[in-house]
Amino acid sequence: MSEPNISGRAAIVGLGATEFSKNSGRTELRLAMEATLAALADAGIDPSEVEGFSSYTMDKVPEYEIARLLGAKNVKFFSQIPHGGGAACAPVMHAAMAVATGVAKTVVVFRAMNERSWYRFGNGSYGFGNTPIFENVNYGWYMPHGFHTPAAWVAMFARRYMHTYGVTSEDFGRVAVAVRDFAATNPAAFFYGKPITLADHQASKWIAEPLHLLDCCQESDGAVAMVITSSERARDLKQKPVIVKAASQGIADGQQSMTSFYRDDITGLPEMAVVANELYAQSGLTPEDFQTAVIYDHFTPFVMTQLEEFGFCKRGEAKDFVRAGMHARGGKLPINTHGGQLGEAYIHGMNGVAEAVRQVRGTAANQVADVHNVLVTAGTGVPTSGLILGSA
Repeated sequence: MSEPNISGRAAIVGLGATEFSKNSGRTELRLAMEATLAALADAGIDPSEVEGFSSYTMDKVPEYEIARLLGAKNVKFFSQIPHGGGAACAPVMHAAMAVATGVAKTVVVFRAMNERSWYRFGNGSYGFGNTPIFENVNYGWYMPHGFHTPAAWVAMFARRYMHTYGVTSEDFGRVAVAVRDFAATNPAAFFYGKPITLADHQASKWIAEPLHLLDCCQESDGAVAMVITSSERARDLKQKPVIVKAASQGIADGQQSMTSFYRDDITGLPEMAVVANELYAQSGLTPEDFQTAVIYDHFTPFVMTQLEEFGFCKRGEAKDFVRAGMHARGGKLPINTHGGQLGEAYIHGMNGVAEAVRQVRGTAANQVADVHNVLVTAGTGVPTSGLILGSA
């Protein structure tokens, strides 16, 4: 920590969420407002005190409308982060930077989506052929060859990873079984009370080989919001402060959005290595310092590669990590204790950040003992982000 950074200077002090469903029956604005008001009430902060907002470029709720409905009259900061789930941790990072630099005293971070009832990311129809902007032209090189969906894009990486390191579909299944086990005992999870077995995983239909249905995240409706303020102010508020110990975004050489197939090696996630190195440098922590982690699980294979990029195991040895159950309930590093996006809900990773907050507070449905530091990662295969949250 030789260089100045934001470590320890901001805290998450409020947390709010709607229920998670397949059909919310409300607008995304309504969902965002419900979560935001709940987060502010949780923090004990009046809505008029909000001075900033941060969310995703893919979020369809404008921050000015939330500000108007809250009665926030002095908004000094607002940002939106691109790259879908790769943004998941970055709104907290931007909020922490705004607070640490004095740009805004109180910032709301939110994500609201009707990603099942209004639109579906997995349907393979994104309008890429409408206009020749860069992103559309880029996907024009892949879609004619069958790469129409996120599952198909990830399947290419997964197949090479299996070939190189001797990983099996059952190894991916062990990731799914463990997170669904956590979801089964989390009342907020869509799959509450519905654990699966490895046999269930193997019997589930193919989506894009080698990915089974149960390797793929849900499509969900819901919203999550958080309130970030200074660590000093946090000490005087209602809830136990959850300190932002490190935050980073990452882009690596040869980066594309889900289609970085032209790198010399496609069995890793070098953009996540950029994030890992920065998080460790900011915080002074090592892989041995975490009691639990929230690893972005839109697809099971990328959970394994993230474990390797963050140094929880060596390259190619994540299969041994999951075969030993180190990621599961009672393991050395239980991951996605809320059930993840495979089991709780897919709110573009923001519900994972929320679980990290609960673990530090000691209020999680599947609470891990003596939590001091939690790693949180964002979407993989795209420019991404990460956080380390912890106790003061």
